[in-house]
Amino acid sequence: MEKTLVLVKPDGVQRGLIGEVISRLERRGLRLVAARFMQVSQELAEQHYAVHKGKPFYDGLIRYITSAPVMAMVWEGPNAVAAVRQTMGATRPTEAAPGTLRHDFALEVGRNLTHASDSPENGEKEVALWFHPEELVSWERATDAWIFE
Repeated sequence: MEKTLVLVKPDGVQRGLIGEVISRLERRGLRLVAARFMQVSQELAEQHYAVHKGKPFYDGLIRYITSAPVMAMVWEGPNAVAAVRQTMGATRPTEAAPGTLRHDFALEVGRNLTHASDSPENGEKEVALWFHPEELVSWERATDAWIFE
C-alpha cells in the first residue's frame, strides 16, 4: 500500500481548512495512518526543503513553513501519491482543475495550502523524515473492501 506525506501548510491552517483537506482525502477513499499538529522547526524545514537550497525562493520557503503551525499527515492507498496530488490540484492554483483544493481555495503558488509528496519514492523519504515508524497506525476500515480492489 502506497504512503504519502500531506501537509496543510500555515495558510491552510490559518484559514481553517484542515477539516476540508481531511474530508476530501477521506471521501476520495484514502486512509489516514498518522497525523500531527505541529510547529515546524528550522532544522526540519531545512531538511524537508533541502532540494531547493541555493534557489532564490529557498529562504522564503523556510520562513513560511516555520511561520505558523502545520498539520502533518500520512495517507495510504493504491496510487496514494497520484490520488492526493490530483485532489490537491496543480501547484499553481490558477492552473488547478476545478473541484481541486487549490482551485477552490487558493490564488497564488506561495499560498497554495498544502504539500503532497511528488513520487512514491519521495513519499517514503518524506514520511520517514516527518514521522517515526511507530507513529504510523496500520489498520483496516470496514469499507476498505468497497474501495480497494
